[in-house]
Amino acid sequence: MPGDADDGAPSTGEADSTPATKAAAAFRTIGELAADTGLPQHILRYWETRFPQLRPLQRAGNRRYYRAEDVALVRRIDTLLNREGYTVRGVQQLLAGEKSAPVAPLSAIPAQVESPLPALTAIRALLAQALIEDAA
Repeated sequence: MPGDADDGAPSTGEADSTPATKAAAAFRTIGELAADTGLPQHILRYWETRFPQLRPLQRAGNRRYYRAEDVALVRRIDTLLNREGYTVRGVQQLLAGEKSAPVAPLSAIPAQVESPLPALTAIRALLAQALIEDAA
């Protein structure tokens, strides 16, 4: 019967959802992220306790949903720990040192910054001319 093939994976009774079919910006469950990265779920939960930057959304029943930026962070932590030889403390220090600088308000942008509007207008005029010549 279809679906009876034993591929060695435990059956969950749910329809299979492969991460490859999800959009890049889609939320991932901890099971999907674990399958995608090859990391056990308990390691992902442990990393949540050690890296304050890794904070997936938690819904009812503490079900975790990882955003795209969480997935990227998990991959980065995995690379640093398991491929580049960093310790957990070393990765903690590295990530803490990378805190982004606060974004300056629009009013703080210097007045001498040139507007891209003239360049964009010129490009639009060139494209319009090209369309006219192409139609002729």
